[in-house]
Amino acid sequence: MKTLTIQSTAGVLIVCFMALTLSGCMPIQPPATTTTEQPASGITSASSAQIQPTFDIVNVDVVRVGDQLIFTQKVAGIAGSSIITPSGKLAGAAVESYVWPTSLNSSSVGFADDQGILALAVTSHPDFDDTPLVDENQDGKNDNDGGLWHTHWVVLTKDDACGKDGLKVKDIGEGETPALPATWPNLPILIDSPDFALALGNDTVTVHVPEAKVHNATVFHYDGVTAGLKVNADLHAPLLCVSAVFDIASGDLSLPGEVK
Repeated sequence: MKTLTIQSTAGVLIVCFMALTLSGCMPIQPPATTTTEQPASGITSASSAQIQPTFDIVNVDVVRVGDQLIFTQKVAGIAGSSIITPSGKLAGAAVESYVWPTSLNSSSVGFADDQGILALAVTSHPDFDDTPLVDENQDGKNDNDGGLWHTHWVVLTKDDACGKDGLKVKDIGEGETPALPATWPNLPILIDSPDFALALGNDTVTVHVPEAKVHNATVFHYDGVTAGLKVNADLHAPLLCVSAVFDIASGDLSLPGEVK
């Protein structure tokens, strides 16, 4: 187990970022990552033979161009080439993701202040659709394209139900009415489905986020993570736990990247 310190707007949060399973939530040792050197822009990470190339981060960056924040992750293989085999049900469904944890306050995108670690995520999960306002595959239906890569904001917090010091997407308790973004997908977790411009080309994932969508908060720190998540087999809280950490750009989730 590796103890990590995360600086957020809510203060210093100490977490153990490990691979977990929902079945008994037993710890799984994540692959070792050889890192890191931070160049003038972004975070570089040496490639590792222990990590699937499509999730093996070699560079992560966030830059400001005009009125856009451009988030990128470059990997050793073909970005987005992993394909999850559908299970045919929501319970226990698998999710794969490219994630940029940030120091942005959760209120920057429409949640309440200081709810946890705000992260931009690009995800794929063929067993459910959580972008009800978007028809990604252009077939006239909005509820059948969760397997296509798409964007989210998520709020991550600790929950021992995901394993000791494990991480989850923060749940919304029964009867709670928290502040939520306009594009919240009606799930009982702090997640947003903003439909940002997304491109997966060769070895790079790129997301364009308009500055206005983060209340023009353009000064923040970030990191890069590739990870798997799983829906709880009982469909109860915690609904969505981090189930595997493939790679961490900084090696220690210290958020050393700074927007340029």
